[in-house]
Amino acid sequence: MSNYFVGDVQGCYAELARLLDRVQFDPSRDRLWSCGDLVARGPDSLKVLRLFRQLGDAARVVLGNHDLHLMAVAAGLKRAKPKDRQQPLLDAPDLAELIHWLRQQPLLRHLPEHQLLLSHAGLPPHWGLNTALKRAEAVSKTLKRDDYLDFIGTMYGEKPDADEPTLSKRDQQIYTVNALTRMRFLYPDGRLDFACKSGPGDATELRPWFEYPKHKLLKKNTLVFGHWAALEGHSSHPNAIALDTGCCWGGSLTFWRLEDRQRIEQPALELSYS
Repeated sequence: MSNYFVGDVQGCYAELARLLDRVQFDPSRDRLWSCGDLVARGPDSLKVLRLFRQLGDAARVVLGNHDLHLMAVAAGLKRAKPKDRQQPLLDAPDLAELIHWLRQQPLLRHLPEHQLLLSHAGLPPHWGLNTALKRAEAVSKTLKRDDYLDFIGTMYGEKPDADEPTLSKRDQQIYTVNALTRMRFLYPDGRLDFACKSGPGDATELRPWFEYPKHKLLKKNTLVFGHWAALEGHSSHPNAIALDTGCCWGGSLTFWRLEDRQRIEQPALELSYS
């Protein structure tokens, strides 16, 4: 059995299929773990979602910001962006089933036997394991509720950007979504920055979340994440495994095999899907 972790697929189905063929992926034996953002920008978000759903227990997913945004678009709370190329997905007869399947996926996965965590953007440096699991589970429970759209409609915006003890339960959940699906840089006081999307060398007072002093979970755990294409698959911390290599921007799609920590890359089949 092999465990393959894949970066942001974002609708790049052809590249994903090539990687699965190259590693001779066998769903009866192997497991595919996604860092989230299955949809958007690439040409085949519908095929990607259907594939992961059809793989059943052989595929494990965490939600990314584009996956959450799809829920809002599908419900008419937000307008579809032409650059996301999601109209075939929005017109699909099984859209409701696919959205329901997405809603069952968590924001965080923990593999205790490997001391490994998987999230889309990373984890706040001040959280310990129990806090991280508890906060992520609270959002998952909300997304599984019949009235989940009440939350989806309020999760947008750049506040709260700090995990203050006075936050309401709803604001705690919004902060959790912001941290686990949108985080890149932090201010010196730990607040989230949402504006800078460049590489670490271009920031001034900001620092990447994985470089924040005394990151609790990175001391003893491997943390696999995506979301940040400007990193080009590299982080400065040996326990922070960056897998978003910008396939939809003309980069590549990357598998990371847990057993030997080997990377397998498939270059984008178009210069840019965006």
